Amino acid sequence: MKAIKVMGMIDDRGQLALDEHLSIDTNQDDDDEPKTQILEDFWQAWHEAMTGQTIPVARLWEGIDDDLRTLN
Repeated sequence: MKAIKVMGMIDDRGQLALDEHLSIDTNQDDDDEPKTQILEDFWQAWHEAMTGQTIPVARLWEGIDDDLRTLN
C-alpha cells in the first residue's frame, strides 16, 4: 500500500475534484507488504473478532477531542 498526498476540493454534493491528474503505477508493488504478512494480520484479526476481542465502532472516537486539544 502506498499513501499519496493530493490537493483537491469537495463540492456541496460530496464529490472530490483533484487539482491535478492522479497517475499511479499499478505494476509497482515494492512498497506492498508481503502476502504472508497480510495473511497473518488477517487471521489474527479474524481470531480476535471470533473470540470477542473487539470494541464497538462507536467507541473508537471516544476522547479524541481531548487528545487533539492536548496536541495543540
